[in-house]
Amino acid sequence: MTDQPINATSGSAAVSPPLHDAAVTDFIALLKPRVMSLVVFTGFAGMMVAPGSIHPVIAAIAILCTAIATGASGAINMWFERDLDAKMERTKNRPLPGGRMEPEAALAFGCVLAGGSVMVMGLGVNWAAAALLALAIGFYVFVYTIWLKRRTPQNIVIGGAAGAFPPMIGWAAVTGDVSLGGIALFALIFMWTPPHFWALALYKCDDYEKAGVPMLPVVSGVLETKRQMLLYTVLLLPVSLLPWWIGTASAAWGALATVFGLIFIGFAVKVWFDTTDRSPRQMFRFSLLYLSVLFAGLIVDNLVARFAGPTFGV
Repeated sequence: MTDQPINATSGSAAVSPPLHDAAVTDFIALLKPRVMSLVVFTGFAGMMVAPGSIHPVIAAIAILCTAIATGASGAINMWFERDLDAKMERTKNRPLPGGRMEPEAALAFGCVLAGGSVMVMGLGVNWAAAALLALAIGFYVFVYTIWLKRRTPQNIVIGGAAGAFPPMIGWAAVTGDVSLGGIALFALIFMWTPPHFWALALYKCDDYEKAGVPMLPVVSGVLETKRQMLLYTVLLLPVSLLPWWIGTASAAWGALATVFGLIFIGFAVKVWFDTTDRSPRQMFRFSLLYLSVLFAGLIVDNLVARFAGPTFGV
């Protein structure tokens, strides 16, 4: 039996490898577990720094729903982009372009998980967190995947908002509302996303060009991409300090964010002068470390503040 997925843009049939029965590992791959781990981590951090308390069981439900919703978005994304994935070296062995799964199965899997995660979040945690979760899924699927990615080099700038929702969802799980503290964490990830993905796009430019994805290096060139990366890392520095300025984090965390922000800018400067792929690769790896350290720092900062008392960090 063969599967002939329809190109989501042109409607033409694309020949794929012979279809085999999907394994459990293929369904796991649809969930994009590496992406999920970072999303869950930032969502947990948002929950930790939010004012108030949450029962451990309710917190576990919130984290589980966030993880499942993230995986659902990834599955629907892979269903819609299976024609692009087949053209790119780093994605051509995914379950759909690899011919190991029916497209309809991937879509159904993603839709069921998406609807289930939102419903359980609403019933088990609160409807404010559920509404944000639904918004994050909708933004990633409809705004980023379907609308922006194939049409504009600003796909990452606007669509990156989808990945910035988790800490705000975690915050809402505790507080039941959206407040400045959650928005500050959202803004941090929102500003971090473009230089993070553009670093990847610089050394995967040929892949994106072959697939016809209008990433910034493909449309505007390497120099403009480097300029935008430097601009965003500079703007990220003051935005990253918002949690400290509004009192969500201590001065010690603010110092940590400043140091890592300056290092991030340093990598962007290095990319500007480097004509090879080495610096973009280094910057991409550091960007992951940057976000992990800042959100781990928020968790530690909050735990220390609870034990040290209200004067900590003053």
